[in-house]
Amino acid sequence: MSTDYVIRIAGESGEGIVLTGEIITLTLARSGFNIYTFRTYPAEVRGGPSMFQLRAGDKSLLSQGDALDALVALNDEARDEHLKDLKRGGVLLWDGTLEERWVAPSNRNITSYPIPMTEIVSKDVGAYRCKNMVALGAISNILGMDYSILEGIIKEKTSKKSHPTVEKNLLALKLGFDYAKRYDIGTTSNQFKPIGKTEKIVISGNEAIALGALMGGCKFFAGYPITPATDLMEWLASELPKVGGTVIQAEDEISALGMVLGASFTGQRAFTATSGPGLSLMVELIGLASIAEISAVIVDVQRGGPSTGMPTKTEQSDLNLALYGAHGEAPRIVLAPTNVEDCFYQTVNAFNLAEKYQLPVIVLSDQSLGHRKESINRPVLTGIKQTERLKPNADELRNYRRYKMTPIGVSPMTFPGEEGGYYVAQGLEHDEYGAPSYNPENHFQMTAKRFRKLQDISDDLVTFKRYGTQHAKIGIIGWGSTEGALREAIERLTTEGYEIEALYPKVLNPLPDRAIIEFLKDKKVILVPEINYTGQFARLLRERYQIQVTSFNICGGIPFTAGEIYNKVKDLYKR
Repeated sequence: MSTDYVIRIAGESGEGIVLTGEIITLTLARSGFNIYTFRTYPAEVRGGPSMFQLRAGDKSLLSQGDALDALVALNDEARDEHLKDLKRGGVLLWDGTLEERWVAPSNRNITSYPIPMTEIVSKDVGAYRCKNMVALGAISNILGMDYSILEGIIKEKTSKKSHPTVEKNLLALKLGFDYAKRYDIGTTSNQFKPIGKTEKIVISGNEAIALGALMGGCKFFAGYPITPATDLMEWLASELPKVGGTVIQAEDEISALGMVLGASFTGQRAFTATSGPGLSLMVELIGLASIAEISAVIVDVQRGGPSTGMPTKTEQSDLNLALYGAHGEAPRIVLAPTNVEDCFYQTVNAFNLAEKYQLPVIVLSDQSLGHRKESINRPVLTGIKQTERLKPNADELRNYRRYKMTPIGVSPMTFPGEEGGYYVAQGLEHDEYGAPSYNPENHFQMTAKRFRKLQDISDDLVTFKRYGTQHAKIGIIGWGSTEGALREAIERLTTEGYEIEALYPKVLNPLPDRAIIEFLKDKKVILVPEINYTGQFARLLRERYQIQVTSFNICGGIPFTAGEIYNKVKDLYKR
């Protein structure tokens, strides 16, 4: 029998919700199961509701799951808030005693297990902050997790803490485990006995982007802390110096991109990472990178907006900013990875495209993709190549024209100090030599030159993916992190006899026109799911291809479930 199980740990920030989820994640991953996680946490420094959701199974997983098989609530508020997401027949563990009178709603048919977490840590452990370990011990007994693996991971996670703290955590774990065992809680639900070793690795989207940057040859990173991109910079601060690279925390996002452009001007592969508010501040320098033709990679881990908005929630609302954010017309490439594994490869692509075409490349991730962890295949590194910038030959250096007109718009570039390669890189419009020029004809020619770079992008990488039944009458076009839920929904619909086909562009600027036009030919209905209010991508498709599309939008700060898309498509079939 196949295993597919969804667990949610919920409580207050400071109660160790994320740590508990990460320990379960590693335990099940090391037991051979595939993993897919999702988490939310408060924007406040202290306090506020926090949640970590984990889906584990022995098959590939594409989304966080529709409903919960098990809910672990560390306080009453978490129990009452998240109970609605627990499926019929699910398991609830909550902080309470057998004598307490809370009764689960009769129409839910759930199994409720009060675990006296607070009482155990107060009387037997002497450390309130170990309450999450009691919960972890109890749920591990219910789900039949390998206790030795669990214990070893806790030691790893708490290795930097004092010996008494480690011992208290382990004691709380055992007391929770023993309590569940003593009262025969869930003894028939041994879901997660180890099934063998796996060659897959478990990493987050942000970690995959950072690894992709290393494989893309990155040697310089500058950034300013901003949720949900900060952990990307923190990871690089530890790892980039090991390969001879440099990480700088700038005073703001404007300075961060300025430093990146300076490093790139000298020949270094460089990038920055931010979220929507930071990308807004970078707009002027994106224009500078475009007109001065300087390579740069910018990762935008989107969050809920506008303004400070919802810093710890997900949204796909920076698309218009990424595509059009500029004064004047400043060409850039925009990539949209669709899952954690794709984050790695699209980041490598971003560096190669930036180097080849000498322009800014924006990678659009989001909070749910950046922070979730997935089991992915180990990236195949042997076939990864690093594209070099076009360099002038000896003849070209005799009369060096930095912005020489070429068929594809890319001109040979020197680095500071190269004999004969002197030029000025500036934000003023210029002629082929880099000298300022306000001649109307020159400005037109230079603008056309810069936009020619976008003509041949599709020759450099796979720009889209298609899923489902070929030539189906109902089509779905989406982008970014919604892909997994959509693919899972299509798999369910296909088994029920519905014919659906989906297309996901990996490159949002320039769009893969030929692929999209071919996809649209025989479609009667086009659905566009997006995590934003106004349907930014749907609007782009309407305007560019002169078609009618059905927008399907959510913007509550959480990702789509497969069930939501499944139900929406079934509604379309009824019309």
